[in-house]
Amino acid sequence: MSTPACEEIRGIREPLPEGERVLWQGAPDWRSLAVRALHVRKLAIYFAALVALRVALAAADGESAAAAAASAVWLVALASAALGILALVAWLSARTTIYAITTGRVVMRVGIALPIVVNLPHHAIESAALRTYADGTGDLPLRLKGDVRLAYAHLWPHARPWRLRHPEPMLRSLPGAAAVAETLARALAAAAQVPVQWRATPSEQANAPAPGQPVTA
Repeated sequence: MSTPACEEIRGIREPLPEGERVLWQGAPDWRSLAVRALHVRKLAIYFAALVALRVALAAADGESAAAAAASAVWLVALASAALGILALVAWLSARTTIYAITTGRVVMRVGIALPIVVNLPHHAIESAALRTYADGTGDLPLRLKGDVRLAYAHLWPHARPWRLRHPEPMLRSLPGAAAVAETLARALAAAAQVPVQWRATPSEQANAPAPGQPVTA
C-alpha cells in the first residue's frame, strides 16, 4: 500500500532534491527474510534429520531409548544456537533496512554494523520482477542497465541470489509486495521509462499477471 508522498526517507539524514517526493517506504518482514534469505527452515529440517539419524544409530547399537536421546542433546543444542543466530541476523537486518521509492529513484539503506545507502535512479533500472509467496510477502529484483555496477557483497542479502557477475538489487521479503510493485510501475511510467515487466515464477500466486504482462497502474 502506498504511503502519502513526503520529502524525507526515514532513517536517512540527507534530504531529497527539491521537487522529489517519497511515494513509498518500508522494510523487509524479518520472518520471511529468515526463511527466504537465510534458509532457516531448510537448516531446521537438516538438523532434525541429523538428530533423527543420531538417535537411530544409537538405538541400532543397542543403547536404551533414554541413552539414545541423550546422545543427541549436544546436537540439538548446536542446532538451536545456529538457528537462533540466523533468526537474530534476520531480525537485525530487517530492523536496520529501509527501502524507499521516490519520484526519481529507488533507495536502499542496507547493512547492520556499517550501513550504506544505495541510490538507483529510475533511468538506471532496465526492468523489474515480482515474486510473491504464500505468506503474503514478496521480492522485487531490479535489473540494472549495463553501465551500472554494484558489488554483490555490499548488497547481500538484498540482492537476487546467484547474480554475481551482474548483481541485481532486490527489495526483499516485502509485506504487500504487489502494491509496492504497482507504486514502482507508476513511478517508472511517470519518469517515461520502459514499462516494468512481470517475470512469473512457479512460486508466484495464481492471481499474478501472466508472464510478460506489463506492470501498469
